[in-house]
Amino acid sequence: MGKHFLFNFKADISSVDIPSELNNPFSTHIPEIAKEAAKEFQEFIVLESKKWNYNFAIQRGKMFGILVVQKQDRTYFYIGTVSGKLPENAKCDKFIPSVFDESTDDFFINKGMIELSEISNQIKTTNSPSEIILLKEKRKQKSVALQKQLFENYHFLNLSGKEKNLLEIFKHSAHGNPPAATGECAAPKLLQYAIKNQLKPIALTEFWWGISSENKEKKHRAYYPACKNRCRPILEYMLEDTELFTKKEAETKAQE
Repeated sequence: MGKHFLFNFKADISSVDIPSELNNPFSTHIPEIAKEAAKEFQEFIVLESKKWNYNFAIQRGKMFGILVVQKQDRTYFYIGTVSGKLPENAKCDKFIPSVFDESTDDFFINKGMIELSEISNQIKTTNSPSEIILLKEKRKQKSVALQKQLFENYHFLNLSGKEKNLLEIFKHSAHGNPPAATGECAAPKLLQYAIKNQLKPIALTEFWWGISSENKEKKHRAYYPACKNRCRPILEYMLEDTELFTKKEAETKAQE
């Protein structure tokens, strides 16, 4: 286990109420221990982002997430990460990395993206309408095949230690095929690391960092539930919980 991913709480959490089970990722309820972890993680982002050559005050924000975990010795820590990738290809060794390893099959995803770019360049420089049609169809088929291969290599564990890839997970859901970028949100990455390293998930939350999104739905420092179209099938599989999530959502709405 990479101990450098674990954040120690700076605050005294001895008097903070700690949940006995993980909160519903799709609910608006945020446990106090998660809010404290998020607050400290945001302080870390303020310092760390100075290295990223990116100004969140004027450039588009990003979604981040934290997961409070309990080690086998009953001590509490939290882990954090960003949804997708950091801007400007920045790196942070303290963030939980992607579930997908880019070096898989001799970097097939990087090679595939280069091939797609080459086909796009051919389309721009070709004058023959028939040739353009053939190239566009070739690009489409290549893109679909590459996306399928990518999803096949996103492997997620559930609490019982069983593993499935994204295509297998979505096959049995009402969502159909996984949308683009599925598997890169903060919640699945955090839970994957916790399960893989025998850390008990205690409290989870995600928040927006930076200026509002284009549709103004996301606000700086505000908390948001996990997205349903990309994350719900994954999290339900990982946590082995489907009907309970629906029940909890109904209970939360009734209380609001």
